[in-house]
Amino acid sequence: MNCQAAGPRTGVVLAAGLGSRLAGARPGFRLKPLTPVAGMPLLLRTLRSVALAGCRDVVIVVGYHGEEVEAAVRQYYDGPLQVHIAYNPHYALQNGLSVLAARPYVAAEPFLVMMADHVVGDELMTLVRAHVPPAQGATLLVDYRVDQIFDLADATKVRVENGWIVDIGKQLTNYNAIDTGVFVCSFALMDALEAVYRERGDASLSDGVRRLAQMRRMAALDIGNGFWQDVDTPEMLAYAEAQLLARAGQPVTLHSS
Repeated sequence: MNCQAAGPRTGVVLAAGLGSRLAGARPGFRLKPLTPVAGMPLLLRTLRSVALAGCRDVVIVVGYHGEEVEAAVRQYYDGPLQVHIAYNPHYALQNGLSVLAARPYVAAEPFLVMMADHVVGDELMTLVRAHVPPAQGATLLVDYRVDQIFDLADATKVRVENGWIVDIGKQLTNYNAIDTGVFVCSFALMDALEAVYRERGDASLSDGVRRLAQMRRMAALDIGNGFWQDVDTPEMLAYAEAQLLARAGQPVTLHSS
């Protein structure tokens, strides 16, 4: 029987990467987590989402120019979350190591994992707030609207069968959903990532998902018509901003650079 409580109490936000593809997209903003989208920095948008998911604490994993990112959070974040900063010295490697860097700060499961560079609608956080992941497993929120994905080539593809993830990867050719970058997890995901890291010296989140999927412990949660957008490039940034402004009923006036 799964005895986990519904909804996470701690959010883990991955903000350690180089973010080189977005560099210079906004004049004066060289660090990806601090780049504004529709007037609000990406990282602060993510912290708002974490709070909406019902979390009380957040672990922000920093790496590249981590002190600068931390200083900005301390200066500008005034929300309800208790903020903890974890440092990932291996930020040039894959993002699974950032999840592992957060482990000392996560006291209980389930916990939420999000990307600092993903913009997500409040409706996804409503799903997270009520969700219980599989015992000794995890859940990935997925988007089945494959034909509506902006920059599908860059997206992480997922194959789902009867509600369970069976494979994941950017290069999948047989897939029916897309990874939104939002996870509700037990510690089993961290255990899987640690196992991969011991074997290979590196580990991506997708590696951990794939390992749990092999044991039928990786569930998929359909976001329906929910909104999300990865922000990796200037083009994605412009698209995300246009979508946010349209959803807010505001005139869409995009930056030219």
